[in-house]
Amino acid sequence: MTLEGKRTLIIGGAGDGIGRAITRSFGAAGARIAIADLDTRSARAAAAEWEGRTLAIDVDVRSSDGLESMVHEAVAWLGGLDVVVTVVGGQVAFVPAVPLHEITDQDWDTIYELNLRYVARTLRLVIPEFLSQGSGGTVISIGSVTGSMAAPGQAAYGVMKAGLASLARTVAAEYSNKQIRMNVIAGGAIATGASGNTQGDDWVEAIPQGRFGNATEVASAALYLASDESSYITGQQLTIDGGGSVRGPFS
Repeated sequence: MTLEGKRTLIIGGAGDGIGRAITRSFGAAGARIAIADLDTRSARAAAAEWEGRTLAIDVDVRSSDGLESMVHEAVAWLGGLDVVVTVVGGQVAFVPAVPLHEITDQDWDTIYELNLRYVARTLRLVIPEFLSQGSGGTVISIGSVTGSMAAPGQAAYGVMKAGLASLARTVAAEYSNKQIRMNVIAGGAIATGASGNTQGDDWVEAIPQGRFGNATEVASAALYLASDESSYITGQQLTIDGGGSVRGPFS
């Protein structure tokens, strides 16, 4: 698959996990990439891998002004925008995993800001760019299987990831006739620097494939959804979990 010349903004594309894997995959496929991240040093290191076709942008996704500046800088440097990938998210890296009745308002709002609100804000900024170009565009959001199943200890996270899937369906319904697409990748147990293997064998035993997924597998799915080969796919959630979400009590 090729993304030759695709003008791409990856939000959270600098880290060692899924974001960096997506950035490398897209770079290898020929995309021109604006890498937006709070970790400026890592963003510059990621950009250096594809010098001349990449730009590092410093952004705190909790800031509406920061997101607006990010989009303007990316569009100005890229000369337009074809693909947007939202990677930033998570719970246990930011707030404790606790039962629903123990979640504080502050922690709930933090998970909202880092998993859903910034994506909605970004959509409101990039959709006008897509419309003004007249050639459409595509958005890919990294979600989670917790958005379509129970999430004990991570209720806020599950709610926000369910919201991403709803956003994708709405984008499909409202903008498909303008060649604008949005899809979500719902990851299961993916071994990354952020998530680690904290559940060890307990999680692996519940996965039919008997192993954790890896960031490269998620990046391959993102590459497909960003490419023209997926042009008739929109409003969907692609699950990458080794079969974990389909396993029932009698499996």
